[in-house]
Amino acid sequence: MPADPTAHRPHQPPHPHRRHVDFDRLHNFRDLGGYRSADGRTVAWGALYRSDSLGKLTGADWDRFLGLGIRTVIDLRYPWEIEAKGRIPEPERFTYANLSIEHRPYDQAAIDPGIDPWRYLADRFAEVTEDGVEEIRGAIELIAAGPGPTVFHCTSGKDRTGLIAAFVLTLLDVSEEEILADFALTELATARLTADWHAANPGRTMRWPSYGRAPAEILSLVLADLTTRYGSAANYLATRVGITPATVARLRDRLLR
Repeated sequence: MPADPTAHRPHQPPHPHRRHVDFDRLHNFRDLGGYRSADGRTVAWGALYRSDSLGKLTGADWDRFLGLGIRTVIDLRYPWEIEAKGRIPEPERFTYANLSIEHRPYDQAAIDPGIDPWRYLADRFAEVTEDGVEEIRGAIELIAAGPGPTVFHCTSGKDRTGLIAAFVLTLLDVSEEEILADFALTELATARLTADWHAANPGRTMRWPSYGRAPAEILSLVLADLTTRYGSAANYLATRVGITPATVARLRDRLLR
């Protein structure tokens, strides 16, 4: 009997060209499909997603999530965040990995409101690119080789998630303009992310007015910093992170159509 030709195709969501996937409790769940590579191919829809914390999944949201056919889940949070807020329900259903790419925690709500917010965050990203090399490599290799479709996430789906998304899109040879635009889409979720913080922190004052923000300028600074240090973001991934040509080839074969 001939093999099913659709067996290894990524699941196609009901609205394949809609980037934001609607959930009640998740505010920043997005499909990375549709971005164009320099070779003329595009990232497949329904193959790779980015999100805020999947620990919030319950009820109808859980049913919607399962309907996407996701098989690999990469949690970029600290283990103590997972302990406090929960991981994805029924992690045994998936190929699940906790790869905490950030090693120096900080409280965004308590940042001095007088500092340059975008330079401050870019400097925190720079720490991640140096401290989290092993975890960054592990996440990218799992996206390239693990069973798909795949989702990766942190708490807000903003900084750690945004960095991995930028690196994957860089390896897929998507333009910097589109990479920056994808990062900035989190701005559409800022109000709800901020409301969630207030609900979870009664009695605390949010000192930093830029909480939950993700303007393209942050990632632009990060990519410029990597270019200064390594020649380009792609060269950083090859020489510092250790992403091999074979991994890049698997990533492109898997995600580009």
